[in-house]
Amino acid sequence: MEVRLERFALSLTSNRDEAKDLLQETFLKALSSKDKFIEFTNFEAWAYTIMKNTFINNYRKAIRQNTVVDTTKDLYYLNTSKVSVNIKPDSTMQHKEINKHIDSLQDELKVPFLMHTRGFKYKEIAEQLDLKIGTVKSRIFFTRKKLMESLADYKH
Repeated sequence: MEVRLERFALSLTSNRDEAKDLLQETFLKALSSKDKFIEFTNFEAWAYTIMKNTFINNYRKAIRQNTVVDTTKDLYYLNTSKVSVNIKPDSTMQHKEINKHIDSLQDELKVPFLMHTRGFKYKEIAEQLDLKIGTVKSRIFFTRKKLMESLADYKH
């Protein structure tokens, strides 16, 4: 089970060190919450859920920490142009190509996918689009699969 969880962590983080940290944090949370585990249920599924939720929470926390609140008069920092030194021409082209593929999707796939990438939870998406949560999950899954196939050239 540990190997499968480690692979799952690596698929979430795409970084071996971060995956090991996530795995360790998952085990720590599972141990500290062992009283919440219901006997004779699927322990592995419980651990996967802990890992996925930990990853999402860490991601949201990182996003919040990188958010800048401009309290200057006339929003000086928000209105100044920012040129990133790390932007390369090929990455700009890849970004445009990926967006073109996303834009070409049918709305029933594109809308839930974009909401999910913007941080909405499955339940929130289901409520806003008046869909069942299973429908939302399957549409996001199929959209990912479709994009991975059409963007195979961009895999690292």
